[in-house]
Amino acid sequence: MNILFLITSIMLFSIAFPNFVFASSYDINIPTGAASPDAPYFWQNEKSGLATGDMDILIDDTVAWKNADTVAHTVTSGTPSDGPDGIFGNSDLLNPGQSYQFTFDKKGQYPYYCLIHPWMTGTVSVTDGYQTIPDVGQTVGDGNAVFDVEYRFNRALSLTIVDEKQKLLTFEILGHSQSDDNTLKIRLPADLIDGPFVIIVDGEKITDYEHFKDNDLNTISISMPEDSKLLTIIGTFIMPEFGMISIVILAIATMCIIMMGQKSRFQLHF
Repeated sequence: MNILFLITSIMLFSIAFPNFVFASSYDINIPTGAASPDAPYFWQNEKSGLATGDMDILIDDTVAWKNADTVAHTVTSGTPSDGPDGIFGNSDLLNPGQSYQFTFDKKGQYPYYCLIHPWMTGTVSVTDGYQTIPDVGQTVGDGNAVFDVEYRFNRALSLTIVDEKQKLLTFEILGHSQSDDNTLKIRLPADLIDGPFVIIVDGEKITDYEHFKDNDLNTISISMPEDSKLLTIIGTFIMPEFGMISIVILAIATMCIIMMGQKSRFQLHF
């Protein structure tokens, strides 16, 4: 009876929370001697193993500051120059052996410091796991319409072509895989490019992808072939047309890509 109840509970939990992800907790230790401005380091980051107060986490992760020093400190959100900003922490003393923790539920950069020892500074960087290609469209038209393209992938993306006539974006895929998960998730503002989409990887049309639109943001999830080099996304709309200078830049960029590819093939055969 108990086993049946357990199985039923697990099934109901899976149905109710199909995308549930467990958040993580990370420690930043305040080491002995951190109260001195001449100390070799002021923080011990247990996530990275580095002697720094800077930490990268995801939304809903928790950071716990633990005072292993022999004197009191504070964990105060803000900077020594601007003062406390009230987002987290306060002026309460963190006595030896005590700890303070805070759960970050929004993306952003969160600097902090010790009110008593203002040379002790750090920053918590909170992301949703996506990297950003900023200012896409800066070289198009008058350059005033720019967008951030966000993506999550085990390699890096670099935007190489924005083609208004063909309504496409082309990205070069760089680096080596950091995991076995070759799924690319990319967020494209609808004011930049809108669907339906055609996905081309290394000259081959890809049908194994998913697309959904939330308000003015397109999210595309693509199962990328391993060791792929170029990704092209073709839409039915792309941001306002090029000026003449941008067309010249596009032509030169395209020729450079072709010439670099030919050079690589020559060196390979040679």
